[in-house]
Parts: sequence; C-alpha cells; structure tokens
Amino acid sequence: MPRKTLKCLFGVDEGSRANRKVVVGHRPCPSNEEIIPPKFCDNRIVSSKVIVDTPTSPVTSGLPLFFVITVTAIKQGYEDWLRHKADNEVNKYKVTVLEDGKAIQSESEKIKVGDIVKVEENETFPCDLILLQSHRDDGTCFVTTASLDGESNHKTHYTVPNIGSDLESLTATIECEQPQSDLYKFVGRMDIYKDSQEPIFRSLGPENLLLKGATLKNTKVIYGVAVYTGMETKMALNYQGKSQKRSAVEKSINAFLLIYLFILVSKALVCTTLKYVWQSKPGQDEPWYNEKTQREKDTNLYLKMFTDFLSFMVLFNFIIPVSMYVTVEMQKFLGSFFIAWDKDFFDPEIKEGALVNTSDLNEELGQVEYVFTDKTGTLTQNNMEFIECCIDGFQYKHRDARDELDGFCDTDGPVNKVQQKAGREKEELFLRALCLCHTVQVKESAEQDGLTDQVDGSILDETPSPEERGFIASSPDEIALVKGAMRYGFTFLGLESKTLKILNRSKEVEMYELLHVLNFDPVRRRMSVIVRNGSGETVLYCKGADSSIFPRVKREEVERIRLHVERNATEGYRTLCVAYKRLSPEEYAQVDEDLKEARLALQDREEKLTAVYNQVETEMDLIGATAVEDRLQEEAAETMEALQGAGIKVWVLTGDKMETAKSTCYACRLFQRNTELLELTLRTLEARGRSREERLHELLLEYHKKAVQDAPPVKAGITRSWSGANHDYGFIIDGASLSLMLSSSSESKPSLYESLFLQICQNCTAVLCCRMAPLQKAQIVKMVKNSKGSPITLSIGDGANDVSMILEAHVGIGIKGKEGRQAVRNSDYAIPKLKHLKKLLLAHGHLYYVRIAHLVQYFFYKNLCFILPQFLYQFFCGYSQQPLYDAAYLTMYNICFTSMPILAYSLLEQHIGIEDLLDNATLYRDVAKNAMLQWLPFLYWTLLGVFQGLLFFFGVRYLFSNPALQDNGQVFGNWSYGTIVFTVLVFTVTLKLAMDTRHWTWINHFVIWGSLAFYVFFSFFWGGIIWPFIRHQRLYFVFANMLGSVSAWLVIILLILLSLLPEILLAVFRKNHGSHARQTSTVTPLTYKHLSEHDRQSGPNGQH
Repeated sequence: MPRKTLKCLFGVDEGSRANRKVVVGHRPCPSNEEIIPPKFCDNRIVSSKVIVDTPTSPVTSGLPLFFVITVTAIKQGYEDWLRHKADNEVNKYKVTVLEDGKAIQSESEKIKVGDIVKVEENETFPCDLILLQSHRDDGTCFVTTASLDGESNHKTHYTVPNIGSDLESLTATIECEQPQSDLYKFVGRMDIYKDSQEPIFRSLGPENLLLKGATLKNTKVIYGVAVYTGMETKMALNYQGKSQKRSAVEKSINAFLLIYLFILVSKALVCTTLKYVWQSKPGQDEPWYNEKTQREKDTNLYLKMFTDFLSFMVLFNFIIPVSMYVTVEMQKFLGSFFIAWDKDFFDPEIKEGALVNTSDLNEELGQVEYVFTDKTGTLTQNNMEFIECCIDGFQYKHRDARDELDGFCDTDGPVNKVQQKAGREKEELFLRALCLCHTVQVKESAEQDGLTDQVDGSILDETPSPEERGFIASSPDEIALVKGAMRYGFTFLGLESKTLKILNRSKEVEMYELLHVLNFDPVRRRMSVIVRNGSGETVLYCKGADSSIFPRVKREEVERIRLHVERNATEGYRTLCVAYKRLSPEEYAQVDEDLKEARLALQDREEKLTAVYNQVETEMDLIGATAVEDRLQEEAAETMEALQGAGIKVWVLTGDKMETAKSTCYACRLFQRNTELLELTLRTLEARGRSREERLHELLLEYHKKAVQDAPPVKAGITRSWSGANHDYGFIIDGASLSLMLSSSSESKPSLYESLFLQICQNCTAVLCCRMAPLQKAQIVKMVKNSKGSPITLSIGDGANDVSMILEAHVGIGIKGKEGRQAVRNSDYAIPKLKHLKKLLLAHGHLYYVRIAHLVQYFFYKNLCFILPQFLYQFFCGYSQQPLYDAAYLTMYNICFTSMPILAYSLLEQHIGIEDLLDNATLYRDVAKNAMLQWLPFLYWTLLGVFQGLLFFFGVRYLFSNPALQDNGQVFGNWSYGTIVFTVLVFTVTLKLAMDTRHWTWINHFVIWGSLAFYVFFSFFWGGIIWPFIRHQRLYFVFANMLGSVSAWLVIILLILLSLLPEILLAVFRKNHGSHARQTSTVTPLTYKHLSEHDRQSGPNGQH
C-alpha cells in the first residue's frame, strides 16, 4: 500500500506539524519529508531560578535594609546553588551511546533526539526512549516508575517487533506526537526501511516508551532510541512550580504593617503640622538677631513642608520592623530542621524520617481546620492479602494454605442449599481466570536472593516447596489474586514467548497462547486477556470492579454474586468480579483486526481502542468474585480520633466503592455506631422514580434541615468543637453526585447547592467522598478552601492520584508509602506513616504557631517602645528632627541588641510540654483561627508598648528636672538623656521576653543575658575610644559618666521594674488560676478569654 494512502487511512495530514519525526541513529533515510529540529538541542535540564526575592517596605533605613537584603540573598542563593548542584548531577551523569556501532561513554546532557542509548540493570533512563532491543528472550523489560507516577510496582515494556538484532544496520524513522505531560499517553509509529522494499509500519504506544526517571529492573541491558530529551521529557513537563502558598501569619503581618505604616505617617504629619504651627508664633522660628523676612518665609513653603515631612518619616521609620522579615525567614528555615530531626518520625522499615520541602508553612500546621485524606495507602497499608472468593454464589474462605479446595465452601445468600459448593468445572474455570487474567511476571529464582524489596508481595511463603517463586506486577492486587489461586491449587508458572503456563491441581502444566491484553484503565475499571488453549478454543477472561462488570453480564448471574460482593465491601475488603466469554473464530478474527487497526492509528488511538474493548467485553458470563484485604495503617484510628478531638474535621476522599470506604471510616472511628449517615449517592438520587436533579434538591434541603436548622446551637468559644454535640452526623457523597451537584449549581442556582452542601458538611463529624477522580478531589478541597471564613485545609496522600489535592490545599502532606514518591515530591511535608500526622499537627504545628505569633507581636511591640520616646522628644526640641538616640544605637537595636533572644525563643519555646499537647488534643483549639494574631491580642501588645514608651520617656524626664546628676555638679546633656532611655528600653524588652519564656535551655540563657552584656560592653567600647572615621562622636564617655550617677542607676532600675509590673501582676494572677491556666498564659496574652472554659474542660482528655 502506498505511503500516502496509509497516511490518509490513519488520519494524518502529510503537511502536519503536530507530530515529531525522529531519525534513528541519525542515519539517512529514503523518506523525502522535512525533518523539523526539536526545540532543545540536547538533554540538559535547568531548574535553578537565579531570583532574589527581597522583602520591601515603603520606608526603610539604609543599613537594616541592606542587612535584610543580604541575608535573604544569601538564603536564596544557597538554595539556588543546591538546585544547580542537583542539575549538574543529572546533566553530568555518565551514559553509553551507540555511534557507528561502537559504544561511546558520554554525558547525559549531550544526548540528542535520535541517539541510540544503552541502559543497564538498576540504571535510570536519561531521557524518554523507545525500546528497540532487550536482553530478555521475550523482548520485554521491567521498569519501576516510582519517581514519576508514584507506583513502585514493576511495569512491563515491550520492544518494537521486527527490529532485528543488528542495530547498526537499522534504518528507520519514528513519527510521534509533540512532547506532552501525560505520563500514560504516547502515540507513534515507526517506519522500518529494509533494502528497497516498502517500509514496514509498527505502531508505538506507552508500552514501548521508557520514561526519563524510571529505573530498569530485572533486565541486564536494553537499547533504546531517544525521542524526547531535556526539558521536553515527560518528567520535566510534569514538574510544575508549586503555586506560592502564604500562611495566615504572613497575612496578619501585612495587616499589622499597614497599621504601623499609618502610625508612622500620622506621627510625621503631626510633627510637621505642629512644627509650622509653633514656628508661626513670633520669635519661635529664628532668633531676633537673624529673623527672616516674610518673603523668605513664604519662598518654597510647600517644598519645605514636604521635606520636613520626609525627614520625620526617616526619623520614625524604625517603627517598621524591617529586620522582622529576616528573623521570620531564619525562624522558619532553622525551625524546619526540628521536624526533620524528630526521632519519632523515623521509620525503621524504610529507614527514613520526615522531610520538609517548604519551610514557609510551619506555623500553618497549627491552624488546620480541615484534613482531606486518601484511603488506600494512607488510612490503609496498601498491602493486599487474599481473604476469600465466591464461585457461582458459594463462598470459599481460606483456612489453611496447604489444604486443597475441598472443605473451603460455605453458602452465601439465598442459593441452592442442597448443593453446598460450586461444580468442579466452575471452580477450575474461576481459578484459571485468576491465573491468566493479569500482568504478573514470575521472578526467576536466581534473582530472588537479596531482592525481595523489589518484588511486590516479596517471596511467596504460603507453599514452601521447590515451586517457591517471587512475583512482579504493576499492582499489589494482582499478586494477591495470583497467590490466592495458588492456595487453591492453581499456580502461575510464568509467561514465555507469548505463552502462559499454569500448574493445575492435578500437577499438570497447562499452556495458553496470549493473543491480546486489554489493559486496565481508571475509566473502564477492568482489564481482560484473550488466550487460546491447547484445544484451539479462544477465551476472553475479564476482571474488574462490580460497577464495571455487572452491566456486561447476564442479569440472573449478577444476583448470585451481588450479596457476596456487598457483604465483603461492608467488611472493608476490596472486591473484584471475574467473568469470561468464549469467542468463535469469526468473532476473534474481527476483534483481532479491529485491535490491530486501532493500535496503528496516530489520531485518537485511545478512543478507538476503548471502543473495541467495550465492544468485545459484552455478553460475558459471570464466574465469581474475590475479596482482598488492605489492612489499616498503624495507629490510624488513634490518629483520626486525636484530630477530631483537636476540632479538626476529617474528610476521606477515595476512588474506592462506598461500602469499602464506609467500613474503613468505621474502623478508623471517623464514624461511630451512633453516627447517623446522610447519603447523597446515585442510589439515593435514583430512588422514588424522580429525576436526579429534583431528588438532589430535595435531599440537600432535607439534610440541611436535619443537620443545620434542627441542630443544637454550638457554644461560643468552642467554634470548632462539634464532637460534643448531642447527635453526630456523617455525610457520604460519590463522584457522580458531586458532578451533578456542581453542574446543576453552575447552570441554574449558581451557589445554592454548594452553599447547602458545605453547611451540611460543616455540621457533620466526618465526610466520606467515594468514587472520586483525582480532579474531583482537588475540586472538593478548593470548594472548602474558598468557603466562608477561608478555613485552613490540609491534604494528605501517598500516590500520584493525590497530587492534585495536595497542591490545592493550604498544606500538602505526602506519605512515603508503597505508591512511590510522586506525592512526596509535590508535597510541602512528607512523613513515613499516617500516625506521624498527630505529632506533626498537635505538637510541632501548635508550637510553631505560638512561637512565630509571639515573635511577630513582640517585634511590633519592641519597635513601638523604641520609637515612641523619639516621637515624644520632638515636643521638647522644637520639632527639629533631633534624634534622641545615637546613630549606632538606631542601627544596632534590631540587628544586635534585641534580635538573638527572640530568635532563640521562636525556635526553642515550649509553653506546654510536647507530651501534654499529644495527650490533650483539645489544646490545639486554643490557638485556632489565628487566635494569637487577632486584633485584641495585637491591641494588648500595642497598649503595652505605648505604656512602656511613655514610662521610659517621662520617667527619665522627671529625673532630668535637675540635670546636675553627678557628685561634682556636672550637668547631663541630651545624649545622656537618650542613652538612659535606651538602656531602660533594651533591658525592659529583653526581660519581658525572659518572663514569657517557659522552656529554658542553655541557649536561651546565653542569648538573653549575653545580649544584655553585649549592650553594656558595646556602649563602653563605643564611647571609650575616639574613632577617627566619625566626624561627630556624640557618645564619648557618655555611658561611663551615666553609670557614675547613683540617681541614674536608681531611675534605670525603678523604670525597668515599673515597666514590667503589669506582666508581674498578670503572672501572679494566672498562678492563682491553676497550672493549666499558667501553661496557656503566654499563648494568648490578655484575652485568653477562654481561661474559665479551660478550667471547665481541663479533664484528662478534654472534651471528646
């Protein structure tokens, strides 16, 4: 057939630029078509950013701002250098490339599209390759893609047929789609040229494509041709920079900053206005002997006023805590190491601990209101074990691995009571289906030693015999089913050259020719194989979810199996149904032709294949069903209970069927036995013979009345505590109902359905969303995240299907589970097990929030104390912009004298012991809703700063009512005045922090007392030497002379005590209110209006 006719047949425009053409080995080909060069010429990757993101403020002063920019630049530069170093490790990785038949050592970054690359066992593929040749006889290779899609199981890939063993003489071109990010989609075609014959066409699909980042397993060596390299590989296209997540603390900082900017501008305006009011009076502007004329006064008046306004802005700008940004940055960066170093997070099984990918969200861990969790691999272990099966309506339950099939049978449901088990023919048919319908590979015995970690399900231990072997599969479910068949006497021996071998109960080897594999996909939710047995009969075996199989088999067969499936799902087991269909030679010939035609199509290949699959997978005979158990994660129930006790609402988002997921929720104690379940699923929507939209509206209103309108009011102060309600509700929704609700909402009533849905869910103890696609999981998270009050959300999962919701939530947690590391790579934090979430939130999250909230309030407070005396001083110096403090003090106040104590506090403080936080989950509610950064605590800190600033200034002014403060009658000057104020200031704000500290370490002692000692030393040193580079040395011996005055000593000590008196009285008051009140005293200064409620609910477990 001419080439042009073939192109028309496959729906490809000859001039189309939508595809890519690759010349294998860069050899000249007979093709006359233009070769379009790829966008990138080599395999280099670049992930470094070279961006300095610096905090800015409308008004800053030189040196502190320079310090802020420098520290931030160093941090960003260091992180970028690490990225550049990681890029180099990938780009300089040694690879072997075939050039003119010779193996040449090269670097990964030098690979070009069309190069033939050699990869050996356990090596990572350096780019996306089409598999040309494999060391294995059957032309396959095994690959793990854990770093890509999160699946750690082995996948089988196939060589392109009819390539031949001599790659040097291979002349071929590959036509494929342009690079795209979908890991599971690849459509292409290889044209092989031999002598002067017409080219041979071979279809290419995902089974031929080896992805960059995947690892070659159990295959000694393969050869592949590069089709996508560098930034065009699927792995590079899948790496999306995470959207910038901002914590609630950052938003509070911005709000407080606006207030302090307003205070700054107000101070400058007041001083500028009063200056010109004061100067308008006769004799106040200039002395009598140098008085200006009216014309001189009016010249450039507005320019002078604006200049004076800017001068005051510069003078008072230190009220803006520029250095706070650096301290917060350092606190987050250094604080994240405490999570990584926590020994409780270390898992001996994988020999890893916690991982912090984003340190910017540490405090957000203490503010979580909603947790969205996956089920399989997160709540459960993803470790499958075959439990039982049902054959023709009869239950076969495993009791002993060495027994035969006889004796395993029980009746299940209303079936023939006389016949107590299925017929032998049905039994063997079912077990053959389990042995044949899968993608499992047998691991050679020589490769088993020391490699059990690479084999899902590891080495079989049920039948310690010469037949003991390991299995490799893309899903742990499949290995569990093959093991289950083995328990009942049917053993899968392996696949060799398209021939499946099984050992039956009579110890006879049966051989089947594998004709086609109809691969599993999440839409069809089933997979099939077409095999031909020794007698020439062609049979299709199919297994899949009940919702996918039941509509495709005879109705009378469904009723025999349905009860068994529903009972197993209720018990929490994962169920699969098994069916078969005998194909006549004519039927198979048609199916074979349709499949080959669909697989050669370049356009819409998946749709055409799916259509053929759906056509052949009809009118099947149902044989039975299987039940596989996925055990709960260690301490899963205790963790969920603790989260509920902390006032966190838990939503389970899963793709599993409702009965299985509901059973898991009961096992995890998310649903209690007295919980009334409100169900919004297809089953409830299709009841009563009404349209789904009408029923949806009716059910939402009914549930809203029950759970919201008729529910008892929630007590104030316990806004997130719903667990103490008289009646608990649980809500269940499936993916189809969610889609209907969202589509109906967008068409007719834009937000009514969503609003009703969210209000119902907010009054439920737990919500279960089943049969959810990954995109629907993200939609749910986004809906809650954007609801009223903007609650803080957290998503946790372990697989690639959880990545969308992990990226959508405020905080994303990845579990280092059995489904690879895709979730971990895209998460903000990664933990080995679900049980570690309890400590991460209740202890680390709580403490991080308290620390950083105290840091923020303290910074604003100490800067207000610092600048208020400077503002008051202007009323006594003719508004002349005269500084109260020396320039050295202005510069070093935030950088040296007061920065280290608060940094140490924000890293080490434990106002409540970690064990107490874990034992009493209700303590988590104390800091909920950003309690420490609300306006009331902010007002308290601001008033405290104003009180102490006024006390500093007027206390020292009272002392200076007689400025002759030394024994010799020497008069103190204005710099002595400012130095005394500054000394009282530094000691007061440092001792205030010392009073707030509950957890003392040697580091706290060192930085607090060391900072005070350094201030004294610096003041002596700065004023005790004549510095040649300073024109005006204002503090020469000022500090030493000041300390020579007994009056100055007395005032300094007295003002420090008076300033701290309110805090001392509060501490005494709290002490009288019991230990619990004392423990929580520093969490919410002033308000902490919940003290009386704490006393009422301070039992051993709080309010559960």
